Amino acid sequence: MTRPVIICDFDGTVTTSDNIIAIMKRFAPPQWEQLKDDILAQKVSIREGVGSMFSLLPTSKKEEITDYILNHAEIRDGFKDFINYTKEQQLPLYIVSGGIDFFVYPLLKGLVDESNIYCNVADFSGETILIKWPNPCDANCVNECGCCKPSLIRRLVDQDQKKIVIGDSVTDLQAAKLADFVIARDYLLDKCKSLNLPHKSFTTFHDVIEILESRKGVGA
Repeated sequence: MTRPVIICDFDGTVTTSDNIIAIMKRFAPPQWEQLKDDILAQKVSIREGVGSMFSLLPTSKKEEITDYILNHAEIRDGFKDFINYTKEQQLPLYIVSGGIDFFVYPLLKGLVDESNIYCNVADFSGETILIKWPNPCDANCVNECGCCKPSLIRRLVDQDQKKIVIGDSVTDLQAAKLADFVIARDYLLDKCKSLNLPHKSFTTFHDVIEILESRKGVGA
């Protein structure tokens, strides 16, 4: 039986809170909140909204912002055990994140190989932070996702492989629609219920391990 591939979100999933929101609350002027609301209401694309949010931040604060988020972000309980479990079970794991390289890579250092991490990139060479998008939408997606999770799934996962998506937010919804099974919390959990997507809820990664164990017999 082909082993399922796990596509796991980062912000609000691996970490206990959304790191972009935490950065904006601490460093951005008030107009960031309207941009956030527009993203959640799907009035603007994730790419446009997140890019605009970071453009509010001066690059002179790079060190302060980086130190703040690396010192305040919390990894969700059980994540290290989950990483060990995927290795023991030989389950391919990709971290696919709408987060930004300057905090995603350091927070996952020693846990997940960088070659298995896909996220956005911050350019600090100008006056304000410019976000770059190395994982854009393919021809099958027109949502301007930024880091396009459905496109990455199509690129990384063979057609005959089962897909398990772990996530929490609006940025995970399109990926969840492509999944054979979803492990969800928060916004994504509500959407899985309303759309009747096959799913279970989680709070910690110990829950995730239990769910994966329970699904061994069905190949996903």
